[in-house]
Amino acid sequence: LSPTASAALGRLWREERTDWEAASLVMDWMLELFAGMDEERFDPGIVTTLDEGLETGGLPEPLKQYRDALDTYRDRMKSVMDSLEMDVEKRFCHPDGLAALPFKEQGNILAGWSRRMHDIQDIAAVNNALVAAEKEGLHALAELAEERPNMAAWLTNCFDLARYDGIVRRAFSERPALASFDFGIHGTRLEDFRRMDSLVLDHNRVRVARTHWNGLPNHSGAGQLQILRREFEKKSRHRPIRQLMNKAGNPIQAIKPVFMMSPMSIASYLEPGGVSFDLVVFDEASQVKPVDALGALIRADKSVVVGDDRQLPPTSFFDSITQSEDEEDENSVTADIESILGLMRAAGCPDRMLRWHYRSRHESLIAVSNHEFYNNELVVFPSPDSGRQGSGLQYHHNPNSVYDRGRSRTNRKEAEEVAASVMEHARQHPDLTIGVAAFSTAQMQAILDELEKMRRQDTSCESFFGAHPEEPFFVKNLENVQGDERDVIFISVGYGRDANGAVSMNFGPLNKGGGERRLNVIITRAKRRCHVFTNLHADDIRLDGPGSAGLRAFKMFLAYAESGNLPTDIPEASKRDMDSPFQKEVVSRLRALGHEAHEEVASGGKFVDIAVVDPERPGRYLIGVECDGASYHSSRSARDRDKIREQHLKDLGWKLHRIWSTDWFRNPDRELKRTVEAIEQAKAAQPAAHTVGSRARPEIKRIEADQEPSELSVPAYETAQPHVDTSRYELHDVPTGYLHEPIIEVVRVEGPVHVSEVARRIADAAGVSRIGARIRANLERAISNAARGKNIVKRGDFLWPADMNLPVLRDRSAVILQHKKIELIAPEEIAVAVTVVVERSYGIDRADACAEAGRLLGFKSVSKKIRARIDRVIEDLIRKGDLDADGDQIKNPD
Repeated sequence: LSPTASAALGRLWREERTDWEAASLVMDWMLELFAGMDEERFDPGIVTTLDEGLETGGLPEPLKQYRDALDTYRDRMKSVMDSLEMDVEKRFCHPDGLAALPFKEQGNILAGWSRRMHDIQDIAAVNNALVAAEKEGLHALAELAEERPNMAAWLTNCFDLARYDGIVRRAFSERPALASFDFGIHGTRLEDFRRMDSLVLDHNRVRVARTHWNGLPNHSGAGQLQILRREFEKKSRHRPIRQLMNKAGNPIQAIKPVFMMSPMSIASYLEPGGVSFDLVVFDEASQVKPVDALGALIRADKSVVVGDDRQLPPTSFFDSITQSEDEEDENSVTADIESILGLMRAAGCPDRMLRWHYRSRHESLIAVSNHEFYNNELVVFPSPDSGRQGSGLQYHHNPNSVYDRGRSRTNRKEAEEVAASVMEHARQHPDLTIGVAAFSTAQMQAILDELEKMRRQDTSCESFFGAHPEEPFFVKNLENVQGDERDVIFISVGYGRDANGAVSMNFGPLNKGGGERRLNVIITRAKRRCHVFTNLHADDIRLDGPGSAGLRAFKMFLAYAESGNLPTDIPEASKRDMDSPFQKEVVSRLRALGHEAHEEVASGGKFVDIAVVDPERPGRYLIGVECDGASYHSSRSARDRDKIREQHLKDLGWKLHRIWSTDWFRNPDRELKRTVEAIEQAKAAQPAAHTVGSRARPEIKRIEADQEPSELSVPAYETAQPHVDTSRYELHDVPTGYLHEPIIEVVRVEGPVHVSEVARRIADAAGVSRIGARIRANLERAISNAARGKNIVKRGDFLWPADMNLPVLRDRSAVILQHKKIELIAPEEIAVAVTVVVERSYGIDRADACAEAGRLLGFKSVSKKIRARIDRVIEDLIRKGDLDADGDQIKNPD
């Protein structure tokens, strides 16, 4: 190696005599030089300078400047690092920590700090957060933040994952119900709840029927009940209903506690001051005038008024005949109030909207009314048949039909089409009830005429027209259809394009004031399907004439029937966010498997969480997937949440599948598999046919009673037979203590008993026929002493057993006449007799009550004296409120 060493070391190479220490210093210096050049730490020009020869005479001064600058740099850097409390070596060294960063990189870092001086607070906040994290035991999070510069974007997610995972695990550990949750067991509990809830309803029906049955008059009696029984026995010449209700209204109410009457019937058949009611309920109250409702209101303690002021108002046809405007009482507070609904509002009565809508089995049947008249406040459940393929609103346009304006005012071809459709319905869907509503009386009659012809030609459908007794077939005009509902409704507009192609904006009742309310009635009668027959399009209707409110609603109805579009179309996937990440995850996983899933399918404020579309029938949903999210937890009752809502959705045709969040958290793959299986089963199953006739009602069996009405059984008066020992004493000398037991025996058998009767029983037992003054005095002392004991009590002139609160009614028919006196009967026993008479008679005249009570007590004939005594007792019962008096009639307050 001598030639190479000589070339490299020059004169320092002296073979074996080389100064190895000096040579080693040179080689180390050179290796560092070239390493620095490779790393671009030194300027390459230094090699040229050294090669050409370095003049070192001028180096001391620059070297001193360099060293001064380096010292200044170090001092200032230390000052910066100290003020920032930063480790200079950790920040300004290479990652391996063996060498400092080049001055250029350090300068770039410091320049960046200078430009971002305003970020110093954020850096401090981060450092404080890391310190806090360390104190809270989040060491792993702090290490991630410090060691991985690009971790900032993920730190929140990492923290949330750890936090939520910790919360869930803690919830499972602290709440055994969550830890042991099983969808099978919970599903069984829900089914048990639904079954028992239905049983409670059935039980309450039976309770009501049984309570009523037990309260029926199954006995004979006087007063009003006797009047009613006499009417039962008559073959002719019965009392008028009004008179009968006045004379025997109470037993009639006991037999029939619920009266269903129109306001006019109440005025005709119920005399003022006669029978009264606990509650009066007005249905279809929008059609009841305040003046007509007054008679019912004053006959009841409470009232419930149910109606819809967006439907037909009371008819005013007869007003124009019986009264002119200038005859109207200007001072009447009800003169300008349309119906009893308005009167109740004016009176400040509590008001509540019944929001849940049950009639329409498809949301399109109520969509226009809900949007136009009820501000979308009705709660309408969405139907799975969103494409209206088997239910909903159907539009039938017949451009060849003509409205005969100015003559018959009918549309004959439309009437024929409607009649033919009715016959087709009778053949194809006899299980569904149907009604036809026409916009005018003339069109209604035209439909009836055409239908009559077709029924004569084809009698095979006659059984249908006689079926459905609860919802029979009808053809009515717009004014008379309120209150009716059917599975299917046909609407015949009639009005429309005439033979010249012109369309008059005269639509009869729609153009009148309140025409929109008439339309609201006719378009909301259907439960399952509504078919609209017309030769008009929505664009044919102009809104520049009179009756614009009714025409505007009709235009919207036609547009919706034809296109299915409203300003807010339903049902559809709503625009609101899903209420839980769990629900979003389910939708994401279903879509990843190729299923089209809509979130929050909504109608009228009610949502199905997730609906899976049928790929073969895009207008239909295969299943609805329910998740126990916020809407589930916010239900006000278990019945709403777990029974009524789900039951109604199933009635609408939905197939529902539930995923519990607890199960999804534990095993999402298993729950997803179950959901897919439910979807496949729904695909394989045929769509359920809508078969609804009259609702099944519980059968009520009546058992006719063959026996005669039961007579009241009154026990006979029992006379005591005490034993009195007079072998050693005369009765007037008998010590009073000896007489205590005989006196107690008499009171025990006959109490309450008059003191004179007690004295008579003791005298009879002693064989004394006449009670003289000395005997009377001794007996009175004995009775007074006995009454101070614990066995008998003296109340006025009567002795009672100490343990008796109410006396027993007794028949004194067998008592000898000289001892059968009304004054010898306790007023409390007379009161029992009166109460029994009044209760069994359901109300009775006061004089008759006296006579009947006297007979129960054993008096065959009721004298004036007896009547006066009983009447005083009746007066006392009325004063205490135990009986009610209405003129000469007295009755039980209950």
